[in-house]
Amino acid sequence: MQKGLLIIISGPSGVGKSTICKQLLATRNHMNLSLSTTTRPPRVGEVEGEDYTFIDVNSFKKMIEKNIFLEWAFVHNHYYGTRRDLVQAALNQGKDLILDIDVQGAAQLRLKEPAALSIFIAPPSMESLKQRITSRGTEEAGLIKERLLAARLEMEAYNMYDYLVVNSVIDDAVSLICAIIDAEKSRVDRGAHPPGWEVTSQ
Repeated sequence: MQKGLLIIISGPSGVGKSTICKQLLATRNHMNLSLSTTTRPPRVGEVEGEDYTFIDVNSFKKMIEKNIFLEWAFVHNHYYGTRRDLVQAALNQGKDLILDIDVQGAAQLRLKEPAALSIFIAPPSMESLKQRITSRGTEEAGLIKERLLAARLEMEAYNMYDYLVVNSVIDDAVSLICAIIDAEKSRVDRGAHPPGWEVTSQ
């Protein structure tokens, strides 16, 4: 059984990462979304155990001390982390796993999992990103300004990723990501081989 593909999806807040991930899960078999652990409060509509695992700061710090996280970061005044055991279990079962993480976490993960596929999602313009964040109606003006400043810094990290996808039209972005995943899974150095072909050592 071919090991699952670890797929990093990153980009600035408001670029549409969550929507892209949901559409990928709806259209791809054998794909899961890694459940991140966070200390931030749930947003409207978010469900414990489906969108995130929500815990308090002290519990998160204890998990850091026990080396439970494959990666973790402190972003927008909250902690976010990816549990090592959940990632490895999914990949060993042959499932492709999406990680929707920030650029800090992605940098850590690429060092620990160099075989991971990394995709940076960019907005068509900073003005469109501002409109998306503002239209959510979930943050105050001060926090929106903070997120936009952080977004400009995060955008500078795009050339550290394997692929860049501009999210102008959500369906087009998802189709392009699907094509990237298919191409990566067909690479011989990732274990691809003809159906029924017995792989032998040379």
